[in-house]
Amino acid sequence: MSFIAEIIGWYENNKRDLPWRKTTDPYVIWLSEIILQQTRVDQGMPYFNRFAERFPTVADFAEAQEDEILKLWQGLGYYSRGRNMHKTAQMVMEEYGGYFPKRYDELVKLKGIGEYTAAAISSFSANEAKAVVDGNVFRVLARYFGIEEPINSSKAKKIFTDLANEVIDKMQPGLSNQALMEFGSLQCRPKNPHCETCPLKLSCEALKKGLINQLPVKLKKLQVKNRYFNYLICTKGDKVLFNKRGPNDIWENLHEFPLIETDTPVDSIDLVNSEKFQSFFGKRSALTGQYGPVRHLLSHQKLHVNYLFIEDFEEHFKDQNNWFYADIGSIEQFAVSKIIFSFLNKFPTLRRS
Repeated sequence: MSFIAEIIGWYENNKRDLPWRKTTDPYVIWLSEIILQQTRVDQGMPYFNRFAERFPTVADFAEAQEDEILKLWQGLGYYSRGRNMHKTAQMVMEEYGGYFPKRYDELVKLKGIGEYTAAAISSFSANEAKAVVDGNVFRVLARYFGIEEPINSSKAKKIFTDLANEVIDKMQPGLSNQALMEFGSLQCRPKNPHCETCPLKLSCEALKKGLINQLPVKLKKLQVKNRYFNYLICTKGDKVLFNKRGPNDIWENLHEFPLIETDTPVDSIDLVNSEKFQSFFGKRSALTGQYGPVRHLLSHQKLHVNYLFIEDFEEHFKDQNNWFYADIGSIEQFAVSKIIFSFLNKFPTLRRS
């Protein structure tokens, strides 16, 4: 039995019951594929259900407000995915009359859909013979065929994509792709793979050579950048000062408290006495409490976050166009990043520490 036939046989007996596997609707498949990028299935499932229920058609998605999409996306991370999805839905309405494309060549033209996602949608919805190469597929192919080329090198994409297209069952590519991805997720796992029960154990090069824990090979990650965030919790009566983040940085268009970012860690008293702080809030401001530092790790950034409670401040920040007062009781309606969401859960009434 061939490599892919073994995996398909395994899949038929071991696959998970997932809602997007019960349809050939490219819109529904697109929802699942984008939501599950950089996300485990158990973590992404509630988001998929939430989006599918709120936006049952691409027209519903296209008509939504970005703030609502980001609010629903909250906690999932990589927020550019949600923004790109909104643009994609609008493109489908404008350029395809609301019919979500199924063909690979049309899908890759849409915002936020790359070669991987286009291959997944086209093979699952139209059975187009395009191999899907995600992290699970990289791992299975690297181990089974004993490929030591780093999977994040410039050469790897072509090597693994060509191999995946070679081994795929051309008569049932959608099934082949689903099976291979599921095999990597459940059987040939990154750590502690189930080699003893693997149907490919007799022909797996990594198992023969004792390289299971060495393959796939990855080049070292980029150096993590440290950033120091100082959030200012400025309340007046039943209102709190809020900010909407701009473009070209993390958390684009999400809401947060006014922020002063510094190059290095800074003492809270020194920050309140700094020229930048006083240019916003004057010299009479009172620091009434502090929470932090809290550390938050992103893909290539480590955030060191402090929250400072400020009272009796002056309002010299009229030129900060994205700053506004929000009712404390309504701030939960805004889309926020995980670090702001966690803070609000800890201080539901913004009580001082």
